[in-house]
Amino acid sequence: MGRVGHHGQPCGGIRSAPARDPRGGAAPAGGRCRPPATAAIGLGRRPGSLPPARSSLPTPLSIQSGVHRRFQRREPAVTEPLTARAVVDLDVPGPQISRHLYGHFAEHLGRCIYGGFYVGEDSPIPNEGGIRSDVVEALRRIDIPNLRWPGGCFADEYHWRDGIGPKADRPRMVNTNWGDVEENNHFGTHEFMALCELLGADAYVNGNVGSGTVQEMSEWVEYLTRAGDSPMARLRRENGRDEPWKVPFWGIGNEAWGCGGNMTAEHYANEARRYATFCRDHGGNTLYRIAAGASDDDVKWTRTLMESLNCLGCQREPTNIFQAISFHYYTVAGTWAEKGSATAFTTEEYYATMGKAQDVERVLSAHATVMDAYDPGKKVGLVLDEWGTWWDVEPGTNPGFLYQQNTMRDALVASVHFDVFHRHADRLVMANIAQTVNVLQAMLLTDEATGELVLTPTYHVFEMNRGHHDATSLSVHVVERPETRTEAGRPLDVLSASASTRDDTALISLSNLDAEHPLEVVLDLRGRAVTAHTGRVLTGAQLQAHNSASNPDAVAPTELTAIETDDRGLRVTLPPHSFATVSLTLG
Repeated sequence: MGRVGHHGQPCGGIRSAPARDPRGGAAPAGGRCRPPATAAIGLGRRPGSLPPARSSLPTPLSIQSGVHRRFQRREPAVTEPLTARAVVDLDVPGPQISRHLYGHFAEHLGRCIYGGFYVGEDSPIPNEGGIRSDVVEALRRIDIPNLRWPGGCFADEYHWRDGIGPKADRPRMVNTNWGDVEENNHFGTHEFMALCELLGADAYVNGNVGSGTVQEMSEWVEYLTRAGDSPMARLRRENGRDEPWKVPFWGIGNEAWGCGGNMTAEHYANEARRYATFCRDHGGNTLYRIAAGASDDDVKWTRTLMESLNCLGCQREPTNIFQAISFHYYTVAGTWAEKGSATAFTTEEYYATMGKAQDVERVLSAHATVMDAYDPGKKVGLVLDEWGTWWDVEPGTNPGFLYQQNTMRDALVASVHFDVFHRHADRLVMANIAQTVNVLQAMLLTDEATGELVLTPTYHVFEMNRGHHDATSLSVHVVERPETRTEAGRPLDVLSASASTRDDTALISLSNLDAEHPLEVVLDLRGRAVTAHTGRVLTGAQLQAHNSASNPDAVAPTELTAIETDDRGLRVTLPPHSFATVSLTLG
């Protein structure tokens, strides 16, 4: 998480054993609900090679709570809907979509940790070890794969030894980045790892390069991951934890170009190599080290980091010092000084937001192209560990806490990003939305007055897309589409789509970004027979619709009934400003 830096954007050796790659398995050596039956659709051709499915997932929260409502088609704003056709080759597998593309981020910022995840053991709110139980339950329902902590900008002023031992003895600190507030360090290393265990999520720990030392970071890795009788292992035992934890992901600083030290790319590249060298693999724990990368489309930063691993055009694999490079990309429709309201916005501002969201594809492609020049074998991963919308804070809240509401607009920003992520799953190995609770584009909001937990529209996109986790991507070719809009100088396609397959199923995600018109999409399904289908849709009465403690289901998934068979496959009608998923059973 960053502040405004010098780019005008938000700031914020190694053992030879291969690091674990978030795309699945180890990095290469030297580098790192059954639906009703329908008529069969399509012709069977060659089957694809698929990865193993993950364990079955629980029923979504919206269904369990009795709010699963049959979708009622609203009167369209025009006589005829917009139309499109998309070809989906069900038998042509692409790269695996890592579940880690659905990762999360929790920073010591506002009410994300304190009052969000952590309420303390004496709180009347049900908790386990101070960790709020309903938050854990909600996140488990979306199968949260990983959690990045403690920052963000906070990471580069956090000293981990201040957050271990008896809570009464932990020193207080000033959070200079976010609100200039004092915090008591009651949520530290042991509490974070307990949270990850409750969530069933992998830990992504971000170390301190900006104000820390190589020794400090190296000892934190040892404290977390080493068994035996080493100094840090003994210290961990003294603090109540006998066995080491598994920590797969390790960040080498954060936004070094801004809040993480205002470094040049060249200086940081040297620091990243030095710090990564002393972040050792202990026992069976293999770190996947992530170098702090660029802001937005600063490809020079990415190029400099890649040059520190390999030479341009060299016929060899990159040096295995760090295994991935990050970048950050926020969707801001206005200026950094005046970002606009999260809930009071015009249709024009909505379209500008969608255009900025789709522009992530250009930015991601630019970084990937640079990396391809130095690493054509794609041994080094690309990680987008901060993304999402950033609006002006809600009136009456601390401006340093970045608390904002979350509308249908935010949900569509998320759905657009996931379509892009799926298309780039060969290089993009992880993404972390900012942030999980009470900050920026949050999954969850905790109401200060009532203590109620609110699921945001963005949460529901994550839940509806769970079927893509670790599935095999499928190409979606939009061959007929509505006229492309131009918003704030950027092209905007009103249909966004992606698809994946696992075993004898497929999941297609569709977004109608048009604010006022329904969109009728013909899904031209090729390569395998489709024997059954079902659909769900997420939309609101208006673009600004959002959930609150008094109206928690203003935006919630419902059954999509506007699906019918077509000579080419299926015909799906999407309401204006909506996100939908179509699940297929394949013969």
